[in-house]
Amino acid sequence: MQRIKLAVHCDGNLKSIAQADKSARGCPFTERFVYNRASLCNINVVTMKFELDTTSGRARRGRMVFARGTVETPAFMPVGTLGTVKGMTPEEVKETGAQICLGNTFHLMLRPGTQIIQQHGDLHDFMHWDGPILTDSGGFQVFSLGELRKISEEGATFRSPINGEKILLTPEKSMQVQRELGSDIVMIFDECTPYPATYEQAQVSMELSLRWAQRSKDAHEGNPAALFGIIQGGMYEDLRDVSLHGLTDIGFDGYAIGGLSVGEPKEDMMRVLDHTAPQMPVDKPRYLMGVGKPEDLVEAVRRGVDMFDCVMPTRNARNGHLFVSDGVLKIRNAKHRTDPSPLDANCDCYTCKNYSRAYLHHLDRCNEILGARLNTIHNLRFYQIVMQGMRDALDNGTFDDFVSEFYAQRGLPVPPLGDAPAASA
Repeated sequence: MQRIKLAVHCDGNLKSIAQADKSARGCPFTERFVYNRASLCNINVVTMKFELDTTSGRARRGRMVFARGTVETPAFMPVGTLGTVKGMTPEEVKETGAQICLGNTFHLMLRPGTQIIQQHGDLHDFMHWDGPILTDSGGFQVFSLGELRKISEEGATFRSPINGEKILLTPEKSMQVQRELGSDIVMIFDECTPYPATYEQAQVSMELSLRWAQRSKDAHEGNPAALFGIIQGGMYEDLRDVSLHGLTDIGFDGYAIGGLSVGEPKEDMMRVLDHTAPQMPVDKPRYLMGVGKPEDLVEAVRRGVDMFDCVMPTRNARNGHLFVSDGVLKIRNAKHRTDPSPLDANCDCYTCKNYSRAYLHHLDRCNEILGARLNTIHNLRFYQIVMQGMRDALDNGTFDDFVSEFYAQRGLPVPPLGDAPAASA
């Protein structure tokens, strides 16, 4: 195979000048396959670059620059577990303001499998999403199987929920699958510490995740995608410290906080964030996995987190729970049956500009697919409006004012921040 030359222009879009042996991949080479880094070799690409512009207290404003585009931070990633954000086309997702989306290694490995995805190029080509993609390693999904999975030093063994096949998912296998998917951010394979967990249980789990982190880093060698480590340790601050220091010794392109939003009280989540986030490397992206409600995003940004993902805006939309400026609106309630107003007068989404609460109530009560789609458009856009509001406020030096107004609209006081550790790593 001949060398593929890639150039990044100043607008951030990846442009390619490809000269390749027509026998590559056993078929004529086309420009679209330039993104399939798992099957092409000897490629010059620009990996992720993180830029930090400004701070306000612990809150941070920056960006992640990829060959496929720039992600302004703080950022929220819609979840496209199966290669789709449920009910939405990629164009609709992008119109909500999303800059990056998430796919899942566990589910895509099982169905349709990477062989079929690679026939299209990679996951970007398969799902027709031209922006950056982060892929979760599959660790949380294995954790969610509960008693149906067995954890060993080698990896996680479980029965496929698709066909019952026995599968061993290891750090090496997870890295291979994510390489074949062609994701822009790869997550290490880890064990999500359950809640509740004793100190000993959390310690054993965290130490296993650290060993898997090193194996993930070794298996990732040669993949130009960014690789993020995941901090574990349950609700125990000292175990979180050991995990973080172990991960920074290995060295990753970004760092995630895992094992939160797994059933613990909100106070415990914020306590762990208060302790952990300020100690994470300043020059790397900070990712809080699987969180959360708009209030959770604001509180985590106040504590120094840069990026988030969560199924809540899409899942809640399908159940008629809609996020609005003053809280949550349950469109199924009878009081909306004759209401001609939009969901949120402050929202500029397609749904709010064109449809009334009464119409959305009607669609929901009739179980019309359009209702779920319109609700999803709104919730995703609302999340992006919150993120854009925080970015603008950080740019303008008015972040504290944004936070005060955010809570005032909900009739709530601004929650206090917990103390950060005296010394940061």
